Amino acid sequence: MNSSDAVESTGKETFLSYRVRARNTSVDSENKIHDDTVAASYGFRGGLVPGITVYAYMTVPLVERFGLDWLERGSMQVKFHQPFYDGEEVIVNGAVDADSEPTKVSVTAERSDGTVCATALATIDDQSNWLGEPRLADYPEAPFAELKSRPEPSPETLIPGASLGMLTQKFDLPDATLLESLDERLPIYYGSQAVAHPFALLRLSNQILMSNFKLGPWIHAASDVINRSIGRNGDEVSVRGRIRERFERKGHEFVVLDVLVVANRDRVVQQVRHTAIYRPRGNHR
Repeated sequence: MNSSDAVESTGKETFLSYRVRARNTSVDSENKIHDDTVAASYGFRGGLVPGITVYAYMTVPLVERFGLDWLERGSMQVKFHQPFYDGEEVIVNGAVDADSEPTKVSVTAERSDGTVCATALATIDDQSNWLGEPRLADYPEAPFAELKSRPEPSPETLIPGASLGMLTQKFDLPDATLLESLDERLPIYYGSQAVAHPFALLRLSNQILMSNFKLGPWIHAASDVINRSIGRNGDEVSVRGRIRERFERKGHEFVVLDVLVVANRDRVVQQVRHTAIYRPRGNHR
């Protein structure tokens, strides 16, 4: 169930809103932070709704309002502060500053009790390169170990500058199962001209991390995303990445990846700086 989509103007700002019932779209994931019992052992009330799912909800009012201007040339810097749990209402609000260049939108996702769980700054029709030039030469087509041979993440294996094994897949759109799981209703993701959903694109950054390392329970903490073009049905997509940094903060161990999503070997679709807590601080029980 979802509801959207109010657009109000006050002075120089336009306000966007969207409401949806959260779904834990990764109950069966290898990442057991989405499992109720495992998440509870880390002090959570239940399995965490994935960050990429919350991100997907936060894109709805942007895409409804700006369409391809955001999907092809927009950006979002999103941080996840508190989890959503399955069944909770997610209230997305956006404030558009149309006088900025490029247009900026401040976005929040909060629970019905007012707890702000995620914040983001999005831009529309943004031609800047604040994540650096997305040069294919900087992201070689490296192989990765077989799943059973993946190394565990550690200071010795998460080496800044190291390339990650490349993933490949083909877009088969529209993806009705994905769209239904997100309660997504925007027409741009349906029909013969459907484009790849933001969830499907950012999920690739999770997948390259999970395909290169044998992770325990882990948490998606933040993503800086620049959309460079759209994914279309039939696109052969490669996901390339490298480790940017590894650090510890408040007992959590973090890894930051630089990721490039490339269609048909030559067209950059998305550029991401992806931050994950690969080892949350110890169980609270």
